[in-house]
Amino acid sequence: MAQFLKLASAALFAASIAAQNSTYVNPAVPTGTPVVGDYNGALRPQVHFSPPQGFANDPNGMFVDANGTWHLYYQYNPTGTVAGNQHWGHATSDDLYHWVNQPIALFPPEETVYVFSGSAVVDSNNTSGFFPGQDNGVVAVFTLARYYADGSAGPQTQNIAYSRDGGYSFEYYDGNPVIDSTSTQFRDPKVIWYEDHWVLVAAYSQEFTIGVWTSPDLKDWMFASNFTPHGLLGTQYECPNLVKLPVRGADGAVIDEKYVLAISIQPGAPLGGSITEYFLGDFNGTHFTTLDPVTRLTDFAKDNYAAQFFYGVPDGQNQINIGWASNWQYAQQVPTGNLEGWRSAMTVPRVNYLTEAPRIGLVMVDEPYDLAPILDSQLNVSMFNGDGTIALDYSSVESGALYLEVNVTNINTTLLTQYSTLNISFASPASGEILQSGFYFSGDTPFFVNRGGIKGFDNVFFTDKFSISDIYSAVSSNEFASWSMKAIIDRSIFEVFVDHGFHAGTVVFYPLQPLTTLNIAAHLPSDAQVSVDIRSLKSAWAQFENQNGAVTGNATSTRS
Repeated sequence: MAQFLKLASAALFAASIAAQNSTYVNPAVPTGTPVVGDYNGALRPQVHFSPPQGFANDPNGMFVDANGTWHLYYQYNPTGTVAGNQHWGHATSDDLYHWVNQPIALFPPEETVYVFSGSAVVDSNNTSGFFPGQDNGVVAVFTLARYYADGSAGPQTQNIAYSRDGGYSFEYYDGNPVIDSTSTQFRDPKVIWYEDHWVLVAAYSQEFTIGVWTSPDLKDWMFASNFTPHGLLGTQYECPNLVKLPVRGADGAVIDEKYVLAISIQPGAPLGGSITEYFLGDFNGTHFTTLDPVTRLTDFAKDNYAAQFFYGVPDGQNQINIGWASNWQYAQQVPTGNLEGWRSAMTVPRVNYLTEAPRIGLVMVDEPYDLAPILDSQLNVSMFNGDGTIALDYSSVESGALYLEVNVTNINTTLLTQYSTLNISFASPASGEILQSGFYFSGDTPFFVNRGGIKGFDNVFFTDKFSISDIYSAVSSNEFASWSMKAIIDRSIFEVFVDHGFHAGTVVFYPLQPLTTLNIAAHLPSDAQVSVDIRSLKSAWAQFENQNGAVTGNATSTRS
């Protein structure tokens, strides 16, 4: 009987979706115009995307169109600062940093059926039949999740909507769902093109299974295979991504290509809560086969989850992803909601490819996308040997955001001691708060970040210290070695990329007062050469503010 009721419920759900071609719009949610935002808050990032108001989480539907416009959709609650009432928010950019808020792109089809995570593709060959005479039609593929009056979860199914105006407004397909189910834990479809057909991966979350489907037209899907439990399981799998990455040699030339299957797990990360792992392998159009049994993590800290790769970046090129810069253990409690009316930001866009790391083999490199559009004044350029210090007051930097690059070369590893370190700290003289990071060059060569000196948020799960043993580093294997790092600090987000992107760490923090001083101290053998480049970053939001300081977004959208 229980199974019959499940099937009946799923059938009714499918019928209700198929019967309607409209959407439910909460009276409090604007249509045809973007939500207005105030981006001047002391904690509001200036070079990262964050929603104008309300709560955002997973990036969704990311693609780049033929005009070079980048589209970012995201899980969005426009009526509160906690998760729920899921829509697809939407923003566009020409450079991946200056984002224009667009009107909400996808609304719930019913009051208690929410638009969960998914992806979007450009159907340039009109395989779907939705776009006669067009080559810029966009199809969004996403989970619809039903909830009942008592709050219990109903089925999650995979559905599509199509856009004839390049991704700004969508119409639900009247044949939904395109992949039916009776499961309450079946979600997050990611679609790619493989040779002559579409491929979809989605998570049977609590079964630790990623399903693979194929389709000629985005409407009719055939089950192809399952990728069953691998790596860290946590409590559930979420947000799978299948992407082909170039393999680059030591000189940067492309020498091969491999597929990466990224899976977000939540909760149950090694540090608690949310994290993303990835597997290297081959894909033949229906089956993903791992290259080795190794579980690799995209981030060594705690605040990068559910990252998605942009559709439309050509094969053979480095691919680009953006993640959600938060962790479900505390995402709904961080102080930006109470203080400034928004919660959660995205990571900066990241460039990805594969390369050989010493002793480890292939790893996915993670580095910030071209920062040229937001780079501002050069605040400090220093070069010294051995011991050295830099003290910088950046309180005059209006954005409060900095880019920092450090390179250490000619390190004589035979002279290293336990005191051979490079320490970097950002502080607030007003409140005495401090964010620390640095690298120990000897022994296990750990890189660390410590947000324990920041006092604006207290939560039992808000782990304050993170480290990674930089076992890829040449410091541990050559007599004369080198080491590098790049970092971005942006009011309440710190992202660091260590050893040419072999490691990445994302850390959110919430100071009582803005951090305005930077101190660097190196203690190294006298022949070691240290170079430091510190640049201010321009606010990506300031140019969009009106005379009242509000960002109104693109109010001329074609959505009606």
